[in-house]
Amino acid sequence: MSDLLPPVICLMGPTASGKTELAMHLADRYPCELVSVDSALIYRGMDIGTAKPDKDTLLRYPHHLVDILDPSESYSAARFRADALELTRDIVARGRIPLLVGGTMLYFRALAEGLASMPAADVGVRKEIEQIAASEGWQGVHARLAAVDPEAAQRIHPNDPQRLQRAYEVYMLTGISLSEWHRRESIEKAEAKGSHDNFLPYTMHYMSIAPLERRVLHDRIASRFDVMMRQGFLEEVESLYARADLNPSLPSIRAVGYRQLWDYLDGKLSLDDSVERGIIATRQLAKRQMTWLRGWKAEIDWFDSLDPNRFDQALKRLERIAI
Repeated sequence: MSDLLPPVICLMGPTASGKTELAMHLADRYPCELVSVDSALIYRGMDIGTAKPDKDTLLRYPHHLVDILDPSESYSAARFRADALELTRDIVARGRIPLLVGGTMLYFRALAEGLASMPAADVGVRKEIEQIAASEGWQGVHARLAAVDPEAAQRIHPNDPQRLQRAYEVYMLTGISLSEWHRRESIEKAEAKGSHDNFLPYTMHYMSIAPLERRVLHDRIASRFDVMMRQGFLEEVESLYARADLNPSLPSIRAVGYRQLWDYLDGKLSLDDSVERGIIATRQLAKRQMTWLRGWKAEIDWFDSLDPNRFDQALKRLERIAI
């Protein structure tokens, strides 16, 4: 282990890329404690649709920050940062290595850089929105915005392309609505007041695992969604739907897959359409995650999900950096 600052491993990647499997292999070799960086795994009773590790796996490889909240509760990037820093300090104090694993890139960024403002404009995403406007009109962009951020859509006129573009751009980049960003901004600033020193007293090692070809990831997402449906994903959402204290405005129900099946139970979609939209939403999430990763400021070690030597390569990389 390095004589410098204590090491922290951050294992990132898009959904369905094999992060948990790689994390378990690393934990078999090193004295790691796993910390989940996933905004959906925090919820109890949301197991199938989040691809939460099963009970046997969690017994063998315990994950911090899994099953810590009821779906009726909310969680913020500021709260994650505070929780993750406390856990990291405790894990290091025990002489072990924190291994943060997940795909909620906003949480990783909050940890690495502190609480940041909304993302800057992205030329590629703006071109994509302009292409949508060219084929569907700005009314079409407004309709898409209304589906993910009804509050902003109500405020922004369909003939206001500049504001429409920015609001939809923020969602495409982060998976979080502009309205939610505004709500969190004031809360997170209050929670982080007096804690604006972003220096982390650790040596941060960033790793990412993903298939080299986007088509492979798309196929894996579709296959996994099919498996989840056969495992009882719909029944899981039905149990949530039956609760009087849950509704589609909550972050838990807005999770990909859950909100589409909720629409089916609401009678807004057929089951086939809700499944298809769930798969599409998951692929869009993976695309946003890859956008975040490609724009990551620190160096990342990349591993191919389909490379049979990926586990050995990751171990050798950690050996070279003296963990």
